[in-house]
Amino acid sequence: MTEKAPIVTALIQGKDTKGIIATITSWIFDNGGNIVYLDQHTDPVEDMFFMRIRWDMDGFQVAREELDEEFGKVCWRLGMAHRLFFSDRRKRLAIMVSKQGHCLLDILYRWRSGQLEIDIPCIISNHEDLRDMAGYYNIPYHYLTVDKTSKPEQEAKVLEIFREMKVDTIILARYMQILTAKFVHAYRNSIINIHHSFLPAFVGANPYLQAFKRGVKIIGATSHYVTEELDQGPIIYQDVVTVTHRDNVETLKRKGQDIERVVLARAVSMHVENRVLIHNGKTVIFGG
Repeated sequence: MTEKAPIVTALIQGKDTKGIIATITSWIFDNGGNIVYLDQHTDPVEDMFFMRIRWDMDGFQVAREELDEEFGKVCWRLGMAHRLFFSDRRKRLAIMVSKQGHCLLDILYRWRSGQLEIDIPCIISNHEDLRDMAGYYNIPYHYLTVDKTSKPEQEAKVLEIFREMKVDTIILARYMQILTAKFVHAYRNSIINIHHSFLPAFVGANPYLQAFKRGVKIIGATSHYVTEELDQGPIIYQDVVTVTHRDNVETLKRKGQDIERVVLARAVSMHVENRVLIHNGKTVIFGG
């Protein structure tokens, strides 16, 4: 049985200029490619062009091992940066978690059911609470304690594990630790976090209690890439759910956890499907 040729996805960005789409699509056509998806966005304020294009490699005249270089020549002439991804190469996502398991369980279920086409080589935690959950899904669970004095040593161990496991993306599924700048730099634009949001000014301990006391009418969640500046990274996905005066602190927490699960899963899906471009701290999210 002949192995099916992969689909290649190209993400392209740079200063807007004439002929970008025509040049790239013509090059793909001239080399025997069948385009299966194309979307583009132009930012007139910053004069930037963004594009996501996918084509079938079946019968394509440029060899896979030469594709990045040859396609790069076309993009270079246009002043564009590019990245290529192949459909037969799954991303390897490590999950970091503390004690709360709702986001972890949701990601594991979506992975096991085939909704997320990824590999999960390991789970890292600073607590033992969720080891059984990892064991149920037969995923290695690494328990590494951490405090203010041991954080550099702990993060060095984590990074060593990630290198050995060839991890390319990290999910912070309610990992209640602030990562150091060195750690963030090692996985630039590849660490995805989830946190409660749309709770105006309710920071620190017991945000849902603060929200309840203020009588908020919406609660929500934000998933974003992690940067050195706490919770200020490029936003991937956000959503909200309405609440009323009939809600109490516990129902607010349950609704908050529900929306956190959905928002994180959608953000991870967008990243895994190579639908995200970043420019100046903002994201451009293309359709599926």
